[in-house]
Amino acid sequence: MQENETPMTSSIESVLVLSGGMDSTVLLYDLMAKKRQTAAISFDYGSRHNHRELPMAAATCEKLGVIHRIIRLPFIGELFSSALLKTGPPIPEGSYDTANLSQTVVPFRNPILMSIAVGYAASIGAKEVLLASHSGDHALYPDCRKTFNEAFDQAVRLGTDNAVHLSFPYAGLDKGQIAEIGRRLGVDFTLTWTCYKGGNRHCGRCSACVERSQALKRSEGLDPTLYEDQGEHHGR
Repeated sequence: MQENETPMTSSIESVLVLSGGMDSTVLLYDLMAKKRQTAAISFDYGSRHNHRELPMAAATCEKLGVIHRIIRLPFIGELFSSALLKTGPPIPEGSYDTANLSQTVVPFRNPILMSIAVGYAASIGAKEVLLASHSGDHALYPDCRKTFNEAFDQAVRLGTDNAVHLSFPYAGLDKGQIAEIGRRLGVDFTLTWTCYKGGNRHCGRCSACVERSQALKRSEGLDPTLYEDQGEHHGR
């Protein structure tokens, strides 16, 4: 489907916030397997890796025949402070812990993105907006926590006269469990992007890469990702 194509309002049940990363891509495959009529919406907000993620999101939607829109939000990169943004300090390297990840928080990002997705959903007659945040996000990202998600869902219901609600189907799963769902569904993980640095290959050193490689079981030879420390062919 073309990025600017408008879906029939009667046919779309849900809108997925699709980054082009592992989690949201697996969720899209999951929705397709369940025969859910879904549109995807992605955001170009000035992150260091948007230019790597968004083409993969588009390619996945093209492959699955999913209507896809990309919304550009330059004000986030211009006004907000985070290492995740091109305008911020360097991406920290190392384990996925509070000290590293706190530097990559984009203040109030998720509710901004979800608000736009909710408006889009209400406009096309979709009843549900989905986000693929998982249990590993909760402690470090305040706008991924269960208490926030429940409160924001209530605000969405109130703000749309119960026409739209939010869903977080992977909230109780970790990234490794999501990876296993993806494998069962035949997800091509080489068409997903995780590395916060946004280079030609996954760096393998930032906290996002560390978590990805663990989830995809790189140590067991199951991760098809091409990292900077590998040759031209995917290592096994």
